[in-house]
Amino acid sequence: MHSLRPALLTDHYELTMVSAALRDGTADRRCVFEVFSRRLPIGRRYGVVAGTARLVEMIRQFRFDPADLDFLRRTGVVDEQGAAWLADYRFTGDIDGYAEGDLFFPGSPILTVSGGFAECVVLETLVLSVLNHDCAVAAAAARMVTAARGRALIEMGSRRAHEEAAVAAARAAYLAGFRFTSNLAAGQRYGIPTAGTAAHAFTLLHDDERAAFASQVATLGKDTTLLVDTYDISQGIRNAIEVAGPELRAVRIDSGDLAVIAQQSRELLDSLGATETKIIVSGDLDEYAIAALAAEPVDMYGAGTAVVTGSGAPTAGLVYKLVEVEGRPVVKRSEHKATIGGRKVAVRRHKPTGTATEEIIVPQGVPDRHPNDRLLQRSYVADGEPMGLPTLDESREHLRQCLISIPWEGLKLSAGDPAIPVTVVPAE
Repeated sequence: MHSLRPALLTDHYELTMVSAALRDGTADRRCVFEVFSRRLPIGRRYGVVAGTARLVEMIRQFRFDPADLDFLRRTGVVDEQGAAWLADYRFTGDIDGYAEGDLFFPGSPILTVSGGFAECVVLETLVLSVLNHDCAVAAAAARMVTAARGRALIEMGSRRAHEEAAVAAARAAYLAGFRFTSNLAAGQRYGIPTAGTAAHAFTLLHDDERAAFASQVATLGKDTTLLVDTYDISQGIRNAIEVAGPELRAVRIDSGDLAVIAQQSRELLDSLGATETKIIVSGDLDEYAIAALAAEPVDMYGAGTAVVTGSGAPTAGLVYKLVEVEGRPVVKRSEHKATIGGRKVAVRRHKPTGTATEEIIVPQGVPDRHPNDRLLQRSYVADGEPMGLPTLDESREHLRQCLISIPWEGLKLSAGDPAIPVTVVPAE
């Protein structure tokens, strides 16, 4: 089985540009590239920055080994000059950007990559691959967390994603406030709490439902979750309490009209003395389905397909554009795809109470700072050396605080304007 290394995420056309720039002498021109979104996905009022720490580590490992170079020469992607340059590749530039867990809006310069043209352009596909995926998942997950109103969520979408994307999605969902993941690789790699229960197959394996429940309880104790909807849900709950007793931690329901079933299940559990047994629901839940269950006696939600696919927006729509060459702003003028030249500096403006009111972006300058402004960019890599990064839990807390700071209208699930306006002002 082949494991895709960071360097092999380079796109063909990036190496075409590298080869040409090496040949004409422009490869080392000092350039600035920025990552931003022209617009948010339909119905979204904010984006969430996620994946930056993953990206920094992948850039640190970004190397072309002899097998890579042989393939690139043999297929004519690069010539000998290009292959020699790639053999010695090390990113020596700077990377600055918004903190993981920060919010972004149309035009927000969430990542700035500066260095020689060739060393920066060769990273384009890697940068966009990581950030477009992780930001999309984190934004969807954050909306689900808001809809859950403090109730716990478990990410369980690994079977609906590429194997590596599944691990990254679990990380992004945890960053956004999910409490658990069912993905053990994510638990091992990132320290995310894991949780899960048996599937319907385990119940079907046994001669009857009681035998399956008895086996699970004998192995895991009463602090487990029994899946009760393989046959009849009401009978499944009775069987679960009969086997485990009223101390059973939780039951999970994965089908049916969850609003009605949750009410009936709570009443039945209470009548059986299992007043502390929790109800977990799953089954193609997205933020809208979770919000619709807000008034029901649900204790935890399991989200799978919707969260790992960005709940209808599988990419954050981020682009990686050249904005400055040797200190000179450059712009793309294509219709509907025009860019603003020059390296940007961004601050978020707040009321004294902490409520965010506006994002201010200044090309080739520094914003006029107000007392409650927060500078949004920080250093991730300086002269090729990674800087200290926040922990995943620190980034998770940062996002929680950012969501608290935006006006309440910005948390609505309905379509509307971005949570706060973005203003691009000329440098003084």
